[in-house]
Amino acid sequence: MKILVINGPNINMLGIREKNIYGAETYEDLKALLEKTFAEKGVEGEIYQSNHEGDLVDRIQQAYFDGTEGIVINPAAYTHTSVAILDALKAVRLPAVEVHISDVKEREDFRRISYAGKACVKTIMGRGLKGYVDAIAFLVENKA
Repeated sequence: MKILVINGPNINMLGIREKNIYGAETYEDLKALLEKTFAEKGVEGEIYQSNHEGDLVDRIQQAYFDGTEGIVINPAAYTHTSVAILDALKAVRLPAVEVHISDVKEREDFRRISYAGKACVKTIMGRGLKGYVDAIAFLVENKA
């Protein structure tokens, strides 16, 4: 199985930004955890991060053509604003799991809206980096 993990804006700043919300683990820690999880689950995995909405849309679209079978996506701030990411996820029709490190339902009111989540089969939030592991496990266990 081939899984693509997509991270949106500022996820590359983990360990630096708002440690009280996102913890002290770094983006390098997240990448190492993902690589370990890919190996343990026996899947081919790719990690992609961009701070640019169009780049994220392009990578989602590319997934349709490159053999990707599942997407784990943390759209970050674009979760609450991007109809373009929603439309890209709907267009490719690949099973996608939305992940958020914090529990966005416990934060500011505007964060309670998730456009991307409307095209995802599951949302995992508030589990820190472990949410990514859970998302990969879900995709592997529910492979069609």
